[in-house]
Amino acid sequence: MQFQRKVLSNGLRVLTIPMPSFKSVTSMILVGAGSRYETKLNNGVSHFLEHMAFKGTKKRPSALEISSLIDGIGGEFNAFTGKETTGYYIKSSVNHLKLSLDVISDMLRNSLFKDEEINKERGVIIEELNLYEDTPARKIHDIYESLLYGDSPMGWDIGGRKEIIKKLSREDFTSYMDSLYSADNMVVIIAGGIDSDKTVQIVSKFFADMKPFDIKGYRKVIQKQSKPAVMVKRKKTEQVHVAIGVRTIPLNHKDKYALSILASILGGGMSSRLFHEVREKRGLAYYVRTSSDHYQDCGTLVSTAGVDPKRVDEAISVIVEQYQKISNLTYSASSGQISNKELTKAKEFIKGHLVLEIEDSRAVAGFYGLAEILEDKIETPNEYMEKINQVTLDEVADVARTYLVGQTLNLAVIGNFSDGQRFEKLLSL
Repeated sequence: MQFQRKVLSNGLRVLTIPMPSFKSVTSMILVGAGSRYETKLNNGVSHFLEHMAFKGTKKRPSALEISSLIDGIGGEFNAFTGKETTGYYIKSSVNHLKLSLDVISDMLRNSLFKDEEINKERGVIIEELNLYEDTPARKIHDIYESLLYGDSPMGWDIGGRKEIIKKLSREDFTSYMDSLYSADNMVVIIAGGIDSDKTVQIVSKFFADMKPFDIKGYRKVIQKQSKPAVMVKRKKTEQVHVAIGVRTIPLNHKDKYALSILASILGGGMSSRLFHEVREKRGLAYYVRTSSDHYQDCGTLVSTAGVDPKRVDEAISVIVEQYQKISNLTYSASSGQISNKELTKAKEFIKGHLVLEIEDSRAVAGFYGLAEILEDKIETPNEYMEKINQVTLDEVADVARTYLVGQTLNLAVIGNFSDGQRFEKLLSL
């Protein structure tokens, strides 16, 4: 899968990824803006702004007018906010590419931010926060990152705090955009059945006159931890949700490939170690999975599970035991040894899931766009899979020994417990 990268005179980057067999196209714009750029006074503005972009522009003054236009071409449109990026996209038939770019550029450049729309959307945002509060399988990641990063932008919820959402004004949105939505802090990505040269011309028509400016920086994470840590969110639930993980490395670190394989071996599918030990062998959980997650200056390997409240201690102990076994690898110690067969299976699991994912033009646009915004260079899917292929058994053993260490072990829990003291004794690697 080949791509073309073009930088306009204003610094805006354009990525085109032709997918010749496709009759659809995804038009996406990614901005290097997210919740880690917020302050205590505007926490939640990144996500709230993403909602407001769909609420009317000078050219299309209502949300209904925008949605009717996209529905009228059979298109899909949505947006997403993370800690380091915000994205907006429309997926449509190729022959509606120009209209899609017209709409996206209009939303980003000419949103009205009417007071009445802001006031209505506050309720929507608060109900979305309530939804996540009532979805502990999702909320556990927020609690875990709050434990890791503390009272800092990286430790705050992306959705923000309700008391701040109730106060945000039009000036907060415009000020935030004026600090980050610079032309040279954006990437336009077009993936699908397109011609690259013609597509760049269309993008230029809508974005070439945007202005670049100096953008706000972010507060870097200081990784200091000398002993295991526990955080409990007390909530009456039928199932206790846990996240157990360690601090690792930033996105551009060479160890990320081996860590991805380690995560797959531990909790990457129904034949993974944790799935077998926690669910199949003991019946302790419905779901259990492990991921290796990375930001620009930090990272974590974390396992999450929804477990029986009466057996939560046992479930935590089993996960910690599996961490211990795989991090104390020697090729003579059969109890934790990774076999070549297990290594190969983990590699094929990662590559196979990527192949399935990039059959969708929206996923392709996201893959290339996030690499452009956050990484040192764009790595194509084939290049990424080749890097995975090159990881050796010794490299996986090395990252297990390096990062699965007791002093950076962290446990987040959602359940009906008064504090985390009862769990502290379980965290020993």
